[in-house]
Amino acid sequence: MRLEVPVQVRWSDLDAYGHVNNASLLTLLEEARVSAFWAGGPEGSPTTAIIDAGPGATSITVIARQEAEYLGQIPHHREPILVDTWVGHLGGASMQVCYEVLSPDRSELYARAATIVVMLDASTGAPRRLTDAERAAWEPYLGPPVDFRRG
Repeated sequence: MRLEVPVQVRWSDLDAYGHVNNASLLTLLEEARVSAFWAGGPEGSPTTAIIDAGPGATSITVIARQEAEYLGQIPHHREPILVDTWVGHLGGASMQVCYEVLSPDRSELYARAATIVVMLDASTGAPRRLTDAERAAWEPYLGPPVDFRRG
């Protein structure tokens, strides 16, 4: 199962060629990831949004790796683009978040990407194991990892 996360492309995401800059794609993916997995979002946030990232949180997250494959130019749209998000792997202290970035009407696939997120204990900075609650929330969204083309 995947989460469909709408993300608005901003004017500042565009480069001189009128499409989303390659580095801005990582920011759009971050917005989708935070919406899908971090608590404290808007009313109606998905049930997967359970990571406490607010002040005084006992855990923090860091990115260990990101990979993106650009399949087409992302133009500015009035409607949000859609970022299908799922979990490609649950490790001991990490998770792989996978994405497919699509046009608002789902007719174009613009990019595939994956991010390795590591959970850290906020007081020590050491990796901490995923909790049973995190695993229970995310396992329904566990699917095959992104199959990147290799050239």
